[in-house]
Amino acid sequence: MLSFDFTAEQIFDLMAIGWIVIGFTVLPITLWVTAPFGRHVASGFGPQVANRLGWLVMESPAIWLMAAVFLTRVQPGQSAAWLLWVLWMLHYIHRGAVYPFRIRTRGKRMPVLIVLSAFCFQMINGFLNGLALTGLGQNYHAGWFLQPVFAVGLGLFIVGAAINITADNALLRLRDSGGTRYQIPRGGLFERISCPNFLGEIIQWLGWAVMCWNLAALSFAVWTIANLVPRALAHHRWYGENFTGYPSDRQAVFPGWL
Repeated sequence: MLSFDFTAEQIFDLMAIGWIVIGFTVLPITLWVTAPFGRHVASGFGPQVANRLGWLVMESPAIWLMAAVFLTRVQPGQSAAWLLWVLWMLHYIHRGAVYPFRIRTRGKRMPVLIVLSAFCFQMINGFLNGLALTGLGQNYHAGWFLQPVFAVGLGLFIVGAAINITADNALLRLRDSGGTRYQIPRGGLFERISCPNFLGEIIQWLGWAVMCWNLAALSFAVWTIANLVPRALAHHRWYGENFTGYPSDRQAVFPGWL
């Protein structure tokens, strides 16, 4: 008889690999169907909720579930794991609890289907990355700070976060000065691409994957690309369709390429 005796680490790796494969299969779907929220909101996708409530709900597992998994499993001596967890939490406290109250979203709604889909994604994403940080990915002891992948990944993470926050702030200032109407963003990377906020987030989570050097972190980078590149392309098309004279030399998300 065949015997399948897997360790917890091997089972975890298989789960993460499966999640990566699903991420790659989602890419052609997101290229074909634009998620109907924000500027792309559309009827026909079921009941809707207020935008702000949707944001708060769908991002929340990345905060409370990641915290629960990490804080109940982290072991003494995993000092690098604590830093990685803090970086994650800083991003998601801003994204999930602060950003929704900064956007001008009065009267706007999103489908419950989108909220539930994103909520389920963050449940899996937070669970896998929480497990990875507490011993099923690497041993994140103090020596991890000396690993080359940590320095490279941290640099990418910081650069990506800076690009993302700077672009988000520029977009929020546009809305502050122009009410709820969309405008053509200008200045900085907006002169090269339509969505530097998405570029920043892609760089940030690629940095996370390098910095953590585990399959769960890689799966998050794959899912980030699978979601944000198609959405950037949809934003880019939307700008061209809704603004006469939109700069033709801009790319969607990667300067000089796409």
